[in-house]
Amino acid sequence: MGNLNETPSANRLHIGIYGKTNSGKSSLINAVTKQEVSIVADVAGTTTDPVYKPMEIHPLGPCVIIDTAGFDDDSELGERRVEKTHLAAEKTDIAVVVLDIAEIIAAKKAGVPFKKAFKDEAEWSLLFAKKHTPVVFALNKIDEILLSTEAQEKSRGKLDNAAIEAAKCWVYEENSAVMGKNADNSFEVVAVSALKGKGMDAVISALTRLLPEDFGQEFILGDLVSQTDLVLLVMPQDIQAPKGRLILPQVQTLRELLDRKCLVMSTTTDKMTDALAALSHAPKLIVTDSQVFGYVYEHKPAESMLTSFSVLFAAYKGDLPYYVESARAIDALKPSSRVLIAECCTHAPLTEDIG
Repeated sequence: MGNLNETPSANRLHIGIYGKTNSGKSSLINAVTKQEVSIVADVAGTTTDPVYKPMEIHPLGPCVIIDTAGFDDDSELGERRVEKTHLAAEKTDIAVVVLDIAEIIAAKKAGVPFKKAFKDEAEWSLLFAKKHTPVVFALNKIDEILLSTEAQEKSRGKLDNAAIEAAKCWVYEENSAVMGKNADNSFEVVAVSALKGKGMDAVISALTRLLPEDFGQEFILGDLVSQTDLVLLVMPQDIQAPKGRLILPQVQTLRELLDRKCLVMSTTTDKMTDALAALSHAPKLIVTDSQVFGYVYEHKPAESMLTSFSVLFAAYKGDLPYYVESARAIDALKPSSRVLIAECCTHAPLTEDIG
């Protein structure tokens, strides 16, 4: 199964930002993250392929922010960009749909239904509802919704909060109707000014409330270990390991063991017997790399359980019972059978790769 050299975005909460071109998606991302993650410009179609930005957002934890192309992109490459946006939706755990609040207020005043005035947004709203993906509707550019200055000069520059709240209520009610039987899907409406950085706390609070209760609660090691258990990690550092660093599955496993208050010892394969000799008792569990599994099995204490990083992550990220069931098909292979072997790694193939 190789070394499972995953990308830095693995197991993070994926937050996708969607909306029309120039609705303020990139500005919203920069305001929420307080970083210049996305390019902001008045030119339509500035964001082409989705941009994935891994980062930590309190109190959500590790996240990936996805900046997508406008779903109304009618440029020469627009259709392909929208296809990429649909692919991003498949990875999205919570969606943020950005709308221009001035357009919302105008449609409400004219009596035009949401699904007609905002056809694209309504279609995406229904799509996310059917996928059971929570949605935050961010009504952007509230800094432009000001009280009229004709009657009273003192109101100059003050937000028209009544109009903003009315717009939020209208979007909530209209989307409940759009979703129909799928309206049980969680969604919230917030008002923001991405340009001025206003309302970002409301966005993060909404994302926190919509976070699935069980998200991120799975354990890599499942019920194999408990607090104070002794675990030995046997980690060969071959040419495919990044120089000066451990590969991500090893780092994630080590961190989980520390968080779960286990006692951890790490060693390379050639020092495994020395490591065992230094211990006062045999480890409850040994985790190693697939390429040295046979060696570790031959030299481990009989009472120590053994598994590999590959098996742990196959169970953590995939459907291990199905893999086990499918492996039985090997017994039915014939000399004429054809077998496809695919390795899902991001690094370039190297001569020592197990594949």
